[in-house]
Amino acid sequence: MIPRYTPADFQELWSPERKLSTWLEVELAACAAMEEAGSVPAGTAAGLRAKGIVLDAARVDAIEKVTKHDVIAFLTHVEEKAGIEARWLHRGMTSSDVLDSSFAILLRDAAGLLLTRAERLLRALEKRAREFAKTPLIGRSHGIFAEPTTFGLALAGHYAEIARGVGRLQAAKKEIAVGKIAGAVGTYAHLSPEIEKKALGALGLEPETVATQIVARDRHAAFFSALALLAAGIERFATNVRSWQRSDVGEAEEPFTVGQKGSSAMPHKRNPVVSENLCGLARIVRAAVTPALENVALWHERDISHSSVERMIAPDATATLGYMLDRCAALVEGLVVYPENLQRNLDRAGSLYFSEAVLLALVDSGMARQEAYVLVQRNAMRAWSGEGKFYDNLAADADISARLPAGKLAECFDLEHALAHVPAILERAFAR
Repeated sequence: MIPRYTPADFQELWSPERKLSTWLEVELAACAAMEEAGSVPAGTAAGLRAKGIVLDAARVDAIEKVTKHDVIAFLTHVEEKAGIEARWLHRGMTSSDVLDSSFAILLRDAAGLLLTRAERLLRALEKRAREFAKTPLIGRSHGIFAEPTTFGLALAGHYAEIARGVGRLQAAKKEIAVGKIAGAVGTYAHLSPEIEKKALGALGLEPETVATQIVARDRHAAFFSALALLAAGIERFATNVRSWQRSDVGEAEEPFTVGQKGSSAMPHKRNPVVSENLCGLARIVRAAVTPALENVALWHERDISHSSVERMIAPDATATLGYMLDRCAALVEGLVVYPENLQRNLDRAGSLYFSEAVLLALVDSGMARQEAYVLVQRNAMRAWSGEGKFYDNLAADADISARLPAGKLAECFDLEHALAHVPAILERAFAR
C-alpha cells in the first residue's frame, strides 16, 4: 500500500494496530467459549477485557525480532499487559486459529467497504444512463461504425457489469467469513467443535467445514478473483471513456477542473488521465489473482508459503480497488457528454447503419439472403468510397427497387424503430 492509492479507511483497516486488536478479539472470543465449556475459569475473558489492554505494535515487533514468531510475540506482549490471567488465552489453539480467523474478519470488513463504494458507482451509472437514455450513439464493433445504440444504453451495460461484480463480491464476502478454532491440525484435540462454533459466532464467522491447520485457500482465491473482476469492469468503462474523449471522436470526456493542467509542454491538452489511471490500477488488482490461486496447493496440513503473499496482496488489492471505486464514481458523476458530437458521428456514418434493415427487407421479399447481401453491400461500399449517399444508391439500384419500392425502402431508414427496445433493456438492467 502506498498513500497515493490508499483511502484512509483502508489504511486503518490494514494497520498493525487493527491487526493486533483483531487478534486479541479472536483470543478473547475463544476464551469466553472455553469458559462455557468449563476448560477456563469463569470470568476470565471479562476480567481481561476490564484491563483495557492496548497493544503496542512496536513492542510486538521488538519481541518478534527475538522469537522469530509473530503470534508468540503477540501473546508475550499480552502477558506483559495483562499479567498471569493471560495464561488462559490460546489454550489448545494454534497460531493459524488466530491468524486465519482474524484474516477472515479483515477481509470481510474490507469487502464491506468495497461494497459501499460500489453502490455509489452503481447509483451514478444509473442516473447518467437514464439521463442519456434516448441520446443516439453510433455503435462500434472493431472500432468501426456498426448500428445505432444510445449513450444511456452504453452506460447501462457498464452498470450491469458492475452489478454482476457486486454480486460476486457479496458471495465472496460470505465465503471468506470463515475461521477456525480447531487446533494444530484441525482435529480439536484440546478443544471442541462447540467451542469453535461459539467463539466464531461471536465474531460473525462460520467454522471451516474441514480445517487442516488453516482455512482452505480456495476461499481466498475466490475472493481475490471477485476483486479482479470488479476492477476489470471499471477498466472496461475507463477504456470507453478514453475512446470517447479522443480528439477525433469527442463524444464525452472527463471533467477538467479549474487550474488543472493537461501537459507540461502543451497548454491545450485535456487528457483522460483518470481513466488511464484506472486502467493501470486494474492491472495491480488483477495481479493478485495468480498468487492467490497458487496459495491453494499447500503441503499436507499446511506450510507457510501463503503467508507472505497474503500480507502483501490483501492490503494492496483491497485498498487499490477501494480507490478505484471512489475515483470511478466521481468520474461518472462528472462525465461531460456532448450530444451534438454524438449526433455528428452518427451523421458521419451516412445512414449505412441501416444496411441490415435493408438486407432483411429484401429477404422478406423472397430474395435469397446471400444474394440480398451482395446487393446491399455493393451500394454500401460505393457510399463508403464517396460515390453518392447510401439511400440514393439503393433507390437507384434496379435490382433493389424491383423488390423494395420507395415507400418500403424508406421504412428501413427508421432510427426510432432501431432503438425501440432500448427502454425495456434499461429497465431490465436496473431491475437488479
